[in-house]
Amino acid sequence: MKPVPHATSLRRAPVQRRSAERLTRILDACAELLDEVGYDGLSTRAVAVRAGVPIGSVYRFFGNKRQMADALAQRNLELYVEHVIGRLERAAAGDWRAAMDAVLDEYLAMKRTAPGFSLVDFGNQIPVGARQAEPNSRVADRLSELLAGYIGRTPDEELRRAFLVAVESADTLVQLAFRLDPEGDAAIIHETRELLRAYLGRLLD
Repeated sequence: MKPVPHATSLRRAPVQRRSAERLTRILDACAELLDEVGYDGLSTRAVAVRAGVPIGSVYRFFGNKRQMADALAQRNLELYVEHVIGRLERAAAGDWRAAMDAVLDEYLAMKRTAPGFSLVDFGNQIPVGARQAEPNSRVADRLSELLAGYIGRTPDEELRRAFLVAVESADTLVQLAFRLDPEGDAAIIHETRELLRAYLGRLLD
């Protein structure tokens, strides 16, 4: 089953497996409808119909569609971290370049395949087009915690700041790559990878 968002993003956290499965169906329906009708066309009623649940089940977890989109973004982040961990488990410990390739490649994979991701990703595009700083800070914090042990570094403020700069830079360039090509412009993605390696190499080599 896909990870359940943290309780802080829900009106009520699911306790039983059946309730968690219903929440998963609601978020899956929300993601599908975001791709089909956009955020403005999204409604809690449409999500309930698509998920095959009573409208009351949606309101049990979410007060409005913004809260639902926020929970989807949180789930995206948890899935992303899971995928990165899976890649790191197959890579040689201490190879920070392989770690950054995993970080970038898994983000690109979600951009290309995860329903609704192009609109909400990790929570920084609702309203559509808004690029708020908080989600990127959250991603940088998670990556600092996740990668510090893998690369043999202390997760201190210097490392967190470096990852925040890397995440902000990569975010902007990846958005450019997908504006130029629906699958992500290969040349821009290559330049993004080179930029990350050059910048992080000053600290991690």
